[in-house]
This record gives sequence, structure tokens and C-alpha cells, in this order.
Amino acid sequence: VQLQASGGGLVQPGGSLRLSCLHSKSTTSAGYAVGWFRRAPGKEREFVSSINWKGYSTRYADSAKGRFTISRDDAKNTVYLQMNSLEPEDTADYYCAVVRQSGSWRVIAPTTEAEYRYWGQGTLVTVSS
Repeated sequence: VQLQASGGGLVQPGGSLRLSCLHSKSTTSAGYAVGWFRRAPGKEREFVSSINWKGYSTRYADSAKGRFTISRDDAKNTVYLQMNSLEPEDTADYYCAVVRQSGSWRVIAPTTEAEYRYWGQGTLVTVSS
């Protein structure tokens, strides 16, 4: 599975960015759950948000709730992370990861690193004035 994260950049506090995670098209009836994680300078990588293979289940870290929105466009094999009201504390490398899911459309989106199988490269988000 190939992943390509993009959309990072420099933004002022209070600004917005939309990250994209382009993934390979599934060749089976299964789909992909996609998660976003981030690693700030000097810190461990942490969960940000995730969406299940059908887009029904979404999860957010407390720091992302109310500011970030995850969505997917399966026609484009892309998952988006819309980030609004960005703060300097959001500065980090952002990574997307996927794991295959199937079965119920209500299966919960994974939230831990260990649950994800494939990882993309990071895209750097810098929030600074």
C-alpha cells in the first residue's frame, strides 16, 4: 500500500490547512481505515484523528476536537484532515497511516499506532507568526 501525505506548510495562528492522504486503491472488497498522527519536535508521535473504511466512524484526539475534521473521498482514494484555528502547539510532522478493514460499516476507526499497518511520509505543519 502506498501512501502520500501532503498539504503541510507555514500558517499563522488561527489559520487553516487541509492535509491530504492519498492511498492506493484497495484491490479487494475490504477498504482502508486511515489515521492521522503527528510528532512535534522533541515529543512522541501522537494520535490526531481517524476514520473507518466506510467513513461512518471518526475519532479525534481531545486536542483536535472542535477544530479538525476528517473526511474521505473514496473516488479519489484520499482522506482529508481539515485543520482550523491552528495553534503553535499544532506544529509537527503529520503522518497518515492505513489498515485494512472490512465487515460492518460501523466498525470503529483505530486510534493507536499499533493498529495501523502502513505508514506514509510526514508533511510538516508549522504554525507561527
